[in-house]
Amino acid sequence: MSGRERIAATGALPLWLPAAAAVALLGAAAGAYELRLLAIAGCYALAVLGYQFIFGRIGALSLAQGAFFGLGAYASALLALKLDWDFVRTFPAAIALALVLAAIVGGVVLRLASHYFALATLAVAELLHIVVLEWIELTGGGNGLPNVPGLVLLDWTVPRGWPVTVFVWGWVGLGTLLAVNFSTSLYGDGARLLRAEPLAAAAAGIDQGARRMAAFLLSAAFGAAAGALYVHTLGVVSPEALRFDVMVLILCMTVIGGRNAVAGALVGALLLVHLPEWFRAFERWALLAYGAGLLIAIVAAPEGIAGAVQSLWRRWFGPPPVAARAPVPIEPAAAPSTAPFTDDRAILAAQAVGIAFGGNRALGGVTMFLRPGEILGLIGPNGSGKTTLLNLLSGFHRPESGRIFFDGRDVTALPAWQRARAGIARSFQHGALATDLTALDNVAVAAAPARSRRARVADLFRLGRDRKRRRARAAAMAALGVVGAAKIAGKIGADLSAAERRRVELARALVAEPKVILLDEPAAGLSDAEKSSLRTVLREIAARGIGLIVVDHGMPFLMPLASRVLCLDAGQPIAAGTPAEVAAAPEVRRAYLGAGAMS
Repeated sequence: MSGRERIAATGALPLWLPAAAAVALLGAAAGAYELRLLAIAGCYALAVLGYQFIFGRIGALSLAQGAFFGLGAYASALLALKLDWDFVRTFPAAIALALVLAAIVGGVVLRLASHYFALATLAVAELLHIVVLEWIELTGGGNGLPNVPGLVLLDWTVPRGWPVTVFVWGWVGLGTLLAVNFSTSLYGDGARLLRAEPLAAAAAGIDQGARRMAAFLLSAAFGAAAGALYVHTLGVVSPEALRFDVMVLILCMTVIGGRNAVAGALVGALLLVHLPEWFRAFERWALLAYGAGLLIAIVAAPEGIAGAVQSLWRRWFGPPPVAARAPVPIEPAAAPSTAPFTDDRAILAAQAVGIAFGGNRALGGVTMFLRPGEILGLIGPNGSGKTTLLNLLSGFHRPESGRIFFDGRDVTALPAWQRARAGIARSFQHGALATDLTALDNVAVAAAPARSRRARVADLFRLGRDRKRRRARAAAMAALGVVGAAKIAGKIGADLSAAERRRVELARALVAEPKVILLDEPAAGLSDAEKSSLRTVLREIAARGIGLIVVDHGMPFLMPLASRVLCLDAGQPIAAGTPAEVAAAPEVRRAYLGAGAMS
């Protein structure tokens, strides 16, 4: 297989390799000043690599990365000046201090969403800046700390010029390796799903709070490491290292380079550190030219330079080929049960659950049961509480009254991700997938069992192939085969049709080996042939002993499928029983079906 064919087979372009080559070329013809710029670019590249964890992978706009950068610089400088520590001790100490601060701040502000989180992290950064300015006897105030020792390793000082630059970029290389491992792991795929579809991530068993905290801690560690390298490279630190300008620069590097591509950190840092130097020839027009250049880059490549290159590469080679696997054999589907409705052998049960939103009663005292292998149809007019009931059963809302039982256990207080791991899977009305993951990886994120923090940290330092991800992909491929979607395993989520998205989402629910699957409008937007095929798949899944609750407005689709039907109106159950019994109930005809329905 040729090199081109090998890259096409993986569907990925390792852009960090040409970025590393660019660093080598810049350094080959560099003088003392150029080498200094290259070392500074390396420090910023490390900070941007860290910022990609929280802003790129998770999608949370933290404005504290500049603060972690400045904190690392001040902590390392103070330890070197006050305690005469060498870099071997100041470097890990600065990182540890940043981790402690990030853990404290993250425990408070990571629960906030969107702009509130951004403002909270900005407030932390500004507070650190004020402390540095006002604590003059320790930090030197506005004058900063001059005469910071260089990079002292035990009793040896790294010489200026080439050695310092190589030392800095060696750390960037290590940071790049860790970032690549994160990006190509199941953990990284889960972060992408969390960024794109937080509810779907929870339904896949992903703990949003833990993922956000891990990303925030990683960003802080990388930022502090970059600051420590920066201060010993320059030999001086001032409050400017904590100004908002630094945060803006890191943000620009991330956006212009590509916030979701590891190579984007290297490209963005190299470009924005050197761009002002290249525009010096414009003299008084330099700032205008610099700003125009940045604007052109953002407009021309919204996903960043590295992202644009990756997109073109994917368009050239297409999706990576995926080995086809035979669908897992399934026992013939059993005929729908016509047994009377009881709670015997119930795998999932809601007991008089109720909830209100803004004073409006969405559900009031609903009781229902689901047995293994049973298909329960949930019908009712718009606003009757069908999706609300699914949200209560799956843990996205907590009932104000009543209790929920699953597999003989009271799960009323469990959040959605814990219920997903326990065996309650869920789909959504809009086909919630990560658009930048393949169909295969959108399914595989739900196949990995819960692992210890130690195991997740070890994933960052792994070398070679990720065996966990390979096993998860094998399970995902089998699940795609069950739902008849094996042929689209290599397609990117953004390129999937509505019918394909729903099959992929069903496969993601199935791959976790659940005991119950909750389906919200699975047939919406499908053709009659696609609905018939989906109905067959759902019957086959139920034949495995998996209980299904299906919400759908299409009576011709749902009534032949369901073993039993529950009809809601204004948050109250008005009929329950076999499809024929419910369709014939006067209350159902009046509230939902209409006088001539089902005739």
